[in-house]
Amino acid sequence: MPIIKPADLETNLYAEIINEITRGDDAITQRAISAAVQETKQYLARYDLLQLFGDENTDPTIQDEYLKLLVKNIACWHLLSLSPNGIDETSFRRAYEDALSGLRAIMNGQAQPESWPYKDTSENSTPPGDSISWSSNAKRSNYF
Repeated sequence: MPIIKPADLETNLYAEIINEITRGDDAITQRAISAAVQETKQYLARYDLLQLFGDENTDPTIQDEYLKLLVKNIACWHLLSLSPNGIDETSFRRAYEDALSGLRAIMNGQAQPESWPYKDTSENSTPPGDSISWSSNAKRSNYF
């Protein structure tokens, strides 16, 4: 089960516009959604993607509206790349770039989404990705 369905895109684009762009072919909309999900997953490798996105057999266990908004913005941009002239692409391009910058902030650790589960790395002794950790002893205060 996907995180979003073609009907969910109607909050960003009217159904008539989606039908005009895809010429009534739901497979095109599904491909745009799949591409958006794959693009989003590239930035979120440290999180448990099965819980966030689900797969063909299971629904996502975490229902996060911000994640859905990011995927919808990216999917709408992929759909609009097929569109004829006459649609204001600048606002959708801005939404697409904002979605990518939000994903980059999450990927770099500058933003921490609430309730997103991290991957279970208990079987792996090294930290995921390029994370670095260090510690030291407490500062000593000697007086003579």
